[in-house]
Amino acid sequence: MITFVPEPRLLDSPRGREWPVLPGETGAPAGNPPHTADVVVVGAGPAGLAVASALWHHGIHDVVLADRTGRPCRRFFARVDRLGQRVLRSPYEHHPGVEGYRDCELLDFARLHWGLLTPVERREIRMAQAGHRSVVPVDVFDAYCRHLATSHHVTGKTWRGVVREILPTADAVTVRADRFGVTARCVVLCLGEERKDAPEHWWGGGFPPPSVSYWDQKLPAYGERLVVVGAGLTAAHLIGNALAAGKQVHWVVREPGERYQCADVNSTFFRPEGRARFDGVDWDDRLGLMSRYRRASIMFEFRPALERAEAEGRLVVHRGEAITKVAPGAGGTAVLRLESGGRVTGDHVVLALGTTPSIGTGLLPGELVGARDGWPELDGRTMAYARAPRVFVVGAAAGMVLGPAARNIDGHRVATARVAAAVAESVRREARRTEFAPVQEKAGARG
Repeated sequence: MITFVPEPRLLDSPRGREWPVLPGETGAPAGNPPHTADVVVVGAGPAGLAVASALWHHGIHDVVLADRTGRPCRRFFARVDRLGQRVLRSPYEHHPGVEGYRDCELLDFARLHWGLLTPVERREIRMAQAGHRSVVPVDVFDAYCRHLATSHHVTGKTWRGVVREILPTADAVTVRADRFGVTARCVVLCLGEERKDAPEHWWGGGFPPPSVSYWDQKLPAYGERLVVVGAGLTAAHLIGNALAAGKQVHWVVREPGERYQCADVNSTFFRPEGRARFDGVDWDDRLGLMSRYRRASIMFEFRPALERAEAEGRLVVHRGEAITKVAPGAGGTAVLRLESGGRVTGDHVVLALGTTPSIGTGLLPGELVGARDGWPELDGRTMAYARAPRVFVVGAAAGMVLGPAARNIDGHRVATARVAAAVAESVRREARRTEFAPVQEKAGARG
């Protein structure tokens, strides 16, 4: 089999280009949303954008999106830019556009703006058209998300608010945020993932020691030596940035070695036959599949630069090393004690330990989440909570239904197709019932 690997230069794709915008693009609406709506979508990241766009195609327009930033995908791209990331690992066919409808897809959008692309990016387009692996520049993906938000009228339905509580009843669901409250027929949770914190025994829990931070925090100015802990793509970006700045980097990897591959997920799980492996098997087998086929990895494009830096001594990789303690060192440094007995000292330590799915715990009553081994109890046909059928899930929380690819943009598309169809049918059914209820009551009174 021939494997096509994008050029490493793709990692330097430009960011911040001026892309044409559709007429009528506006900012977030003023004030608070209406008190009632057909649907509330919690979270306006790529998953929330996909859900709102799909509902638009289903003719469901009375939608409120509640997002902590108040703008579609703002938090997603803020995280990406904090890492200096210029390219996504997702290929062109994985995007938040609507599945099953004639719409402008990501590859179409990139081709329409051919003149703005670099020669390396154009080569990726040709590879995508030929059916080979090709990945998407962040700048293209950002512009496409803004196009979707405008063309499907999502921006004007997104309000800034931190959701505190979701209360389902038999007839509706109330969403309470810090700034407003909305009662809807259905709610879709697109909560994404939160960073995974360090084990408590590393320093006793709570905030990290001085000179230690997490990947999603601003990296402060530091001396000549950076220590990065983690084996995934986030760690690779942190290392690449530090090497480009002329720093010495120590890389602590718990596994025997780092993995370079297209995605954290085995490619079979992006296809229907891969998802079918989760149908009809018991819970323990699903857990086993998740742990076996969802593993941290780094894009192929990083390999030449990281191997060259290691050969030159600018990068020191500590493979197969578990951390037992993290403590302050002399002169404001931080010290990592390793299980092997060794120590690694750095002017600053960044922890890139991965993420965990947000499954609704803390928003929904615990008994409705039905959490088991960190996963909610869902109806696989509709992606609704089994104990709260008016509340649906798109994103990482759907992992035990759709498999490990649920955490990726392609998994969002699959879940969105199920959720949008189920929500649209529910809204229409209840609208018909409400419309005919007064007529039926009058007929009964005359009888």
